[in-house]
Amino acid sequence: MDPRQFKTFAEFYPFYLKEHGNRACRRLHFIGTSLSLLFLIGLVVTGHPGYLLAALVCGYGFAWVGHFAFEKNQPASFRRPLYSFRGDWVMWRDMLTGKIPF
Repeated sequence: MDPRQFKTFAEFYPFYLKEHGNRACRRLHFIGTSLSLLFLIGLVVTGHPGYLLAALVCGYGFAWVGHFAFEKNQPASFRRPLYSFRGDWVMWRDMLTGKIPF
């Protein structure tokens, strides 16, 4: 299924969750997103641009390892980068609140 076919994020998100059915992949996403958040806070507090690079490397690096090593699929960020970025944060929140199993 091509993620570019979705017209709204509400249509896209169920597809996004199916692409993250593997628990190890979801955990890697959660870890990467959490580290990214810490690095973004570091950027705001210190103004050091290295924190932005670290946030990007952690956020995408952990996620891509999860997809290629565990989920065995291509990240949706390659075809729907903005919906995928939003989906990662929504999934992170849903995992944090227990709506999605960690």
